[in-house]
Amino acid sequence: MAVQVLLMAGVAAGPWGDASARTWAWGWRAGAGAVLAALGGLGSLAALASLGRNLSVLPHPKDGAALVATGAYAWVRHPIYVGVLALGAGWALLWGSWAAALAWAALFVLFDLKARREEHLLAQRFPGYGDYLRRVRRFIPGVY
Repeated sequence: MAVQVLLMAGVAAGPWGDASARTWAWGWRAGAGAVLAALGGLGSLAALASLGRNLSVLPHPKDGAALVATGAYAWVRHPIYVGVLALGAGWALLWGSWAAALAWAALFVLFDLKARREEHLLAQRFPGYGDYLRRVRRFIPGVY
């Protein structure tokens, strides 16, 4: 969890550690970044809300939790991660920051590793999780 927080802070602070990204002008890159960041933030919030009482900060499911496979979870298995990654990618684009982009890439790898561990734990808890794994991709609908 500490590594995740540090990497997210690295994405957020990237523009301030990257001399070429301290100023920006509106253009296609900044506009696309702003839209991507906003959609990522809203998507993460929607995914958090759809988990309801099943939300846990720990990688294993809470006692009495139900498998959520509706809403954003019908499209990807880890929509909160996808939203955070979209927000981070948008932020890096908005500022044109290589430092933020590098922190984002490391965050992607971390989320992928965390997702694999969580999926293993979910498969142990929920008998139908194997079917869900075959139907729904991890981060990108129909791709990955």
